[in-house]
Amino acid sequence: MKTELMNPSHFLSENVKMIKPSGIRRFFDLASQMENVISLGVGEPDFVTPWNYREASILSLEEGFTAYSPNAGLLELRQEISTYMEQRFSVQYSSKNEIIVTVGASEALDIALRATLNPGEEIIVVEPCFVSYVPIVELAGGKAVTVQALPEYDFKIQPEQIEALITEKTKGIIICSPNNPTGTVLNKQDLEGIAAVALKHNLLVFSDEIYAELSYDEPYTSIASLPEMRDQTIVMNGFSKAFAMTGWRLGFVCGPKEILQAMLKIHQYAIMCAPTMSQFAAIEALKNGHTEMKKMIRSYHSRRNYMVEELNEIGLPCHIPGGAFYVFPNITPTGLTSEEFAEKLLIEQQVAVVPGSVFGASGEGYIRCSYATNIDQLQEAITRIKNFLK
Repeated sequence: MKTELMNPSHFLSENVKMIKPSGIRRFFDLASQMENVISLGVGEPDFVTPWNYREASILSLEEGFTAYSPNAGLLELRQEISTYMEQRFSVQYSSKNEIIVTVGASEALDIALRATLNPGEEIIVVEPCFVSYVPIVELAGGKAVTVQALPEYDFKIQPEQIEALITEKTKGIIICSPNNPTGTVLNKQDLEGIAAVALKHNLLVFSDEIYAELSYDEPYTSIASLPEMRDQTIVMNGFSKAFAMTGWRLGFVCGPKEILQAMLKIHQYAIMCAPTMSQFAAIEALKNGHTEMKKMIRSYHSRRNYMVEELNEIGLPCHIPGGAFYVFPNITPTGLTSEEFAEKLLIEQQVAVVPGSVFGASGEGYIRCSYATNIDQLQEAITRIKNFLK
């Protein structure tokens, strides 16, 4: 007798079943099927990776460096990261045991959470936030407790909001500055307030600093550089955004050696190591890439100013983001939800933006527009949005 076949979905993890696909990718995939689309959706630099980075990678291939690197990454790269973190952010990390080279900053956050969370422990997640934060917490067996950064404070989380959510199960908090999607930068004073709460309640801070170099209006401060916070902070960073190396999939994570060595165990078994040829490109980027980076930052700064001015002019209120390469205008004057606005704009005017709701419930009423595209495209996008509003 033939046994009735089981539906393959029966074998899926309940955690995975609960997780929704990325809302950003849904709009990106929809836009890719249409012609004449201007995409302000995916957060990816429009700059090609500078030639000297590419050349360093090519040279490494020609010289035969095609084997695995050490699990934590090439020692020379870790040494360069250590120097970079000290000179740029005033935090010292040992290249021997306090830095891991990862497959993007996303892997860094994933292994950080898996190394530190016990089942059911809580992580406070500041919304609006990058779409992966809540799912990664849940996949690590934790519970994400979200808190809304309010627009009246320029989307800066207030210390008392964090403190109000702390329970005996609270393990830590995820912050992102400059923020994706709002572009908000937490300055030293803002971070001191968060640090005071973290120290008082012995919380671990997971600090996503992937956009740290893209800070336009004031010097950037890492929360790890504040007194007593180095050993209570895990810093995630990488080469995708400021160094225009998204496809190279290379990030890094820094923190106290006890935690980093636990993270390394997960990285060893799950990943082995980051791509070797990408690591050679990153060494060149850290050694000789700052001139090119500054050119890109100046361009983003100019585009930010243009987008903020134009969006406010056409009736979509927009705060001035201090960093990253996103604007987060309010679309409630249109009477549409963020999903409706994004879908109609794409269909009627072929402009792709991301609805704010994908960044958490508190993002409803907003859209995220990336200005990591050339100014001609941005000008045309504004013209189309203006036509759409009419």
